[in-house]
Amino acid sequence: MSATEYDLELDARGLFCPEPVMMLHNRINDVQPGGVLRVVATDPSTTRDIPRFCQFLGHELINKVEDDDLFVYLIRRGQ
Repeated sequence: MSATEYDLELDARGLFCPEPVMMLHNRINDVQPGGVLRVVATDPSTTRDIPRFCQFLGHELINKVEDDDLFVYLIRRGQ
């Protein structure tokens, strides 16, 4: 799977901490284990919170890109 392929997307633009991570926690369950969720956010705190979320819950952060005020993450769901 290339860095641009994903199974589902979570659009968290315009939301602020803790909403993006709370939504991520719910949305990741809609992805099969091994599947990829793309998260798009505008809150800079996601650069800290999403990697910690992945580490704590056993998901893999496979890519993160910051483009101006937009933060895009690709997360592979763990077991």
